[in-house]
Parts: sequence; C-alpha cells; structure tokens
Amino acid sequence: METKRLDVHPTQHLELPCVVLLTPKSELIILKDTMTIRQALEKMRHASYTAMAVLDDRGHYVGTVNEGDFLWYLLNTGQTQTKELEDDPLRSIVRLNWNPSISGDEPVASVLQRVMDQNFVPVVDDRGMFMGIITRKSVIAFTMRHMQSSTVS
Repeated sequence: METKRLDVHPTQHLELPCVVLLTPKSELIILKDTMTIRQALEKMRHASYTAMAVLDDRGHYVGTVNEGDFLWYLLNTGQTQTKELEDDPLRSIVRLNWNPSISGDEPVASVLQRVMDQNFVPVVDDRGMFMGIITRKSVIAFTMRHMQSSTVS
C-alpha cells in the first residue's frame, strides 16, 4: 500500500499546551515538605520512584528530591540508623532550584529539552499550585502518536 501524507505540518502538535501531556496530581504519590526524611524515604521506596515532587501544605510545588539527595544526606550526616532520620525535615534536603516547574500553558516544544535531562517536569497553574507532572514516557508516546498520524496507509 502507498503511504500518503496528510496536510498537517509534522511539528504542529508541538505548539499545543503541554497540559495535554499531564499526569494529574490525583494520580501521583507526592511528598510534603513537612515530612521527616524517614517518612519521605519510606514513601519513595514504597512507590518505587527514583524522584518525587515535594509540595507545601497549601499545594504549592516546592521542589523535587531524588535518591541521590537521600544518599548525600546520609553520607554528609553519617546517619545510618532509621531512627536518626526522624529528626530532620524533608525540606532540609530539597534542592529548590533543581527541576523547576513550568506553566500548564507552555507549548509541548518547551518540554522536550527538559525531559531529556529529567525524569519528569512539574507543572503548576497561574497561582503556583501543583497540577501534576509530565513524564518522559508521556512525551515520547505523544510524539509517536503524532508522527504516526501524520502518515496514513
């Protein structure tokens, strides 16, 4: 069969708002900045995530922590007992400038570079409230669908 091109520019989907790729907050396991390091580490282990978004009590995105953040904390403090991890708040290890959030109306194209370097991109609304994340997998799946739909058998 002959493959025909549609009259759609192949990069047109990159202009859509990135919110089309969003995994909403309601489907995620997130961390609160008021948790202890032990609580956060246990929640992360249970979720089998390598990085997680951290929110404040009002639902604003604070930052992201990953496995390395916990490892560096343990190495720097010399703490090895689980009980010792109950004393320090998670907010003490959150890197505030790492993995910054984007607005839900940013175009898909602006997410592409970010997902090459990060597991996910946090998305906030115009009030700074956490909406959810865009994962590398969702960007790849979205792009593949649009590449396939630009050709028809």
